[in-house]
Parts: sequence; C-alpha cells; structure tokens
Amino acid sequence: MRTIKRLTELNYYFFTAMSILLLALIFNFSFSKIDGFLIFNWFHPTWLDIFFKYVTNLGDGLISILAAAILLAFRKKKKAITVALAYIYSGLLIQIAKRIFHMPRPKYFFEQTLFQYTHFVDGVKMHDQNSFPSGHTASAFALATVLVLVFRKKKISPYCLFFAFLIGYSRIYLAQHFLIDVFFGAITGIICAVVSYHQVYDLQLFRSAKLNRRYKQLKITNQANPI
Repeated sequence: MRTIKRLTELNYYFFTAMSILLLALIFNFSFSKIDGFLIFNWFHPTWLDIFFKYVTNLGDGLISILAAAILLAFRKKKKAITVALAYIYSGLLIQIAKRIFHMPRPKYFFEQTLFQYTHFVDGVKMHDQNSFPSGHTASAFALATVLVLVFRKKKISPYCLFFAFLIGYSRIYLAQHFLIDVFFGAITGIICAVVSYHQVYDLQLFRSAKLNRRYKQLKITNQANPI
C-alpha cells in the first residue's frame, strides 16, 4: 500500500510531529488551563505581536484553496485534489466538534473565572465561543502533511513542520485558543491529510472516467488472457 510506504519513508516528519504533540499533551495535563496558557504567553514584544497577527492568517482555509488552485494550474490534479480533500475533511470535523463541545475562548474563559489577562493584540478580533478544537491549526497541519506526502521530498519536511507548529502557536499567542485546542486541531489535520492521500493515491477514488475505462479494459484483458 502506497500510503504505508509513504508514512515509512517520511518517518522523520511524523515521528517529530507526534513527539512534539505528545510532549504538548503531557504539558497540558501538568498545569492548569490558566497556568499553561501563561507559560506560553510570557514573552510579548511588539514585533512578535505584529508578526503573529499576520502569520496566523496562513492557517486560514483560503491558503489551502490557493495551494490547490496553484497545483491545478500546473496540472498537478491528484495533488490538488488531495490538498482540497484534506482541507474539506478537516474543516468539517472541526466545525462539528466546535458545535458539540462549545468550549469558551481564552478571553471569555478569563472573564468568567475573573482572571485578569490584559495582553490582547490590537487589531485581532477576539471571539467568545467555539474554541475547541483550533480550525487554523487543523488547516495548517492538513496542508503541511499533504505537501510532504505528495511531493515525497524529505528535505521539505522540516519547513512544513515548522510552518504548521508556527500557526498552532500563533493561535495561543494571540489568545484565540488554549493548548488543548491546538493539539486536537493538529491531530485532526494530520489524520485528514493521510486519509485524503490514501483515497486519492491508493483507492484511486477520483480517477477520471477515461482512466477508469482503461483500467477496466486492462482488467478484462488480463482475465481473458491469464499468464
């Protein structure tokens, strides 16, 4: 199976991602929600405020759509479909989870617990609800994982991994999410990317009608003329 082979070839990417996420999960259960959030938000220079204010937008779904469009323009149809599917699947799962759990965002959570947190970045719209899980993180990890899978180049793994974790951290830095939201967003994105890759490259669910006809003809020919 191509998917299993690809996961084995790219063990650096997946091992590193899962190791960091495991450490994040251990960290999450080692501190209270507020303490963990503050540890991740102790350093707030102005230049980082500006940096993360704009960088976090790279986790927006429009980036995945743009990536799919660019791949399609270069006639990389299977790659484009994989990117689009990963984005759609992760987006649907995230929206369903948000509506099931209705977890408060950091700002609203602090208000409800009477905790005084004042470092909210100017120009960033703050939300109250649907914190769990992080949609931007899911989208970033879905895109990063798909790119690593379809291009089969180990050298891009560190950059894709850095990009995904940077988006995830930006959501905490901007007080849009807690660590647990980012953790499950990352897991969702990775799983959706692998599932999408499996559907396109192993199950061949999105082959053109012309290719399907050729495949059937070849299958019939082989059955009629066994070796």
